[in-house]
Amino acid sequence: LRHGCILTSLILSARENMNNQSTSHLFMIEPESFFGNEQTASSNHYQINEINEDPEAVANKALNEFNSLKNVIEKRGIKVTALKGDKDCPDHIFPNWFITFENKTMQIFSMMAPNRRLEKKPEMIEFLKETYELTNDMSHLEEEGIFLESTSSMVFDRSNRCVYAGLSPRTNKDQLQIWCSQNNFELVMFETESHSGSAIYHTDVLMYIGTDVIGICFEVIKPEYREMVREKVQRFHDVLELSNNQILNFCGNAIEAKNVEDELFLIISTSAFNALNQNQINTLLKKYKEIIHSDIPTIEKYGGGSARCMLTELF
Repeated sequence: LRHGCILTSLILSARENMNNQSTSHLFMIEPESFFGNEQTASSNHYQINEINEDPEAVANKALNEFNSLKNVIEKRGIKVTALKGDKDCPDHIFPNWFITFENKTMQIFSMMAPNRRLEKKPEMIEFLKETYELTNDMSHLEEEGIFLESTSSMVFDRSNRCVYAGLSPRTNKDQLQIWCSQNNFELVMFETESHSGSAIYHTDVLMYIGTDVIGICFEVIKPEYREMVREKVQRFHDVLELSNNQILNFCGNAIEAKNVEDELFLIISTSAFNALNQNQINTLLKKYKEIIHSDIPTIEKYGGGSARCMLTELF
């Protein structure tokens, strides 16, 4: 009995020391400009670059969609900090160039597109440094053609210190291995194939990780990696399988957040929500207070990213 009590105590202690998977504070960047970024088109096969609409109208639609998503998140008691973007950054709405941790540190990552490198505005970095200690800035790797695009290249199981990553032009294999080794994260690395036949540009397009559930599309993972990844994701979570067609509707581009009362929510776009079947929705509602969704068709169409891409966790 004594040994049993000790074991129970150790388990409870381990749980208390675990990192939180999600946060109650999210970061967004309000777009000053928005259009299909030609510099990202070669690797992002989910965006449309030919604008058949008035560019100003597209930018205004994107701004309205941004505000709608921000407002619906805040109404659930989740804090959002939003900074203003710049005209020279058409993808500023996707703040995936940095990451924060619970120990109040942050790191800055290398971005593939030259105009995405400009997103790392000094004033934004200084604002973040008021709260977080900057421990690593990998921007210098851009000059060497080495790219690792933060929480989009790497999907984090923070509680179990594991990173899932699909290789692509924006996710360098060697730098991925170096980063995980230096930061004490287990790496689950694999290759993908999108509807176009090329690698999926960001891992957060095909999967997300919550406290209790992982949503993932195995169909887009190359067969030789599929069972390995399936085994890994089943270790600590229930698994919600997504189809290839659902990935085209950004069902994998979701993020978990919690409100001030520690109630968990899943945030996705309305197009993603509408692409889920009722069984999948029922499964998620067993894990979450609510599935928060907002309609962002312009951002998805021209940006090739969705709700998760627009949100970065502030721990």
